[in-house]
Amino acid sequence: MSSVRAAQHDTTIRTAAEGTRPPGVLQVLPSLFTGGVERGTADMAAALAAAGWRSVVASAGGPMVREIERAGAEHVVLPLNSKNPLVMRANIERLARIARERHIDIIHARSRAPAWSAMYAARRANCRFVTTFHGTYNAGNPLKKLYNSVMARGERVIAISDFIGEVVRRDYGADPTRVKVIPRGVDLALFDRAAVSAERVIQLARAWRLPDGVPIVMLPARLTDWKGQSVLIEAIARLGSRDLRCILVGDDQGRTGYRRRLEAEILRLGIGPLIQIVGHCNDMPAAYMLADVVVSPSTDPEAFGRVAAEAQALGRVVIASAHGATRETVLDGITGWLVAPADAQALAEALRTALGLGPEAREAMAKRAMQHARARFSKQRMCADTIALYAELLREGKPA
Repeated sequence: MSSVRAAQHDTTIRTAAEGTRPPGVLQVLPSLFTGGVERGTADMAAALAAAGWRSVVASAGGPMVREIERAGAEHVVLPLNSKNPLVMRANIERLARIARERHIDIIHARSRAPAWSAMYAARRANCRFVTTFHGTYNAGNPLKKLYNSVMARGERVIAISDFIGEVVRRDYGADPTRVKVIPRGVDLALFDRAAVSAERVIQLARAWRLPDGVPIVMLPARLTDWKGQSVLIEAIARLGSRDLRCILVGDDQGRTGYRRRLEAEILRLGIGPLIQIVGHCNDMPAAYMLADVVVSPSTDPEAFGRVAAEAQALGRVVIASAHGATRETVLDGITGWLVAPADAQALAEALRTALGLGPEAREAMAKRAMQHARARFSKQRMCADTIALYAELLREGKPA
């Protein structure tokens, strides 16, 4: 956290010399339900408050509002989850008013619809404008690409991986000097082997009725086609082993048709006893610790690859698709394995290798994985680098 303290010290000197208030940051996103955008917002809100900055978040609300407020930040409810052009237009003045009333210096937008409102609000309120490019975003036609382009229009554009940084520069023509790669952060205090008690792991195993002594293969992701559940199901069938249990962890979020298709495919392949769909899990560190192998077989490129980073932080063996940012989060053959996307046979072969690791080889890979995650993907580093970016922008003064 030394970088956070340095940024705080720099800001304290600047504001004290000028006789002004501490700087303020307004983060803007659609809502505060579970997800990577929401997690990053909450982590930054807490880090800003801890560093002595004014920390404000605006969204349509959600379960994570309490976390934001407990961390010492303020939450303001606005209909930022709407894509209605009239609502988006009205949100411009709402955000500008919040920025003026709360003495905001930087508006940080994290999603496309609210980013359009935030960009114009920043101009009205004479604030600096920052965006975080969180995904690849579908750009199937020029109009959609124009809609996406707001995420590349920040005075600073944070890319959550080298892969996304290249997308921003190549596909949206962003000035490379404005693009800063800051990987998403994992809470290393939470995803720490020493912090996960045996009681938590046993309790979860009982809740899921897992048999003792059977290797566990786990895919933690919401139930949606591109996360690759169907690829893993086929790979389990091709593996041919009956001595394992495959756990699909994740909510269908209303995609009941997709879940039914998965269940039908499991029955068709005759592997019903081997695979469980367990839904949402409130204790993911304990879930990861149950797994002998964690799989992330996404068929579309991951913008970051949170599952791989979290699992490696806990020393789990990881197999992931070899595209997108997963090539950064997993070092092939060193901290895990990368396989061709949507290739069930390649995945089955990697599973056979991973499940066949001896204790010494498994522990050596676990140590390399933990070192990699701690060196590159800590929440502390993400927050420190973001605050340093804010401080750099503020030293430039007010926007032109």
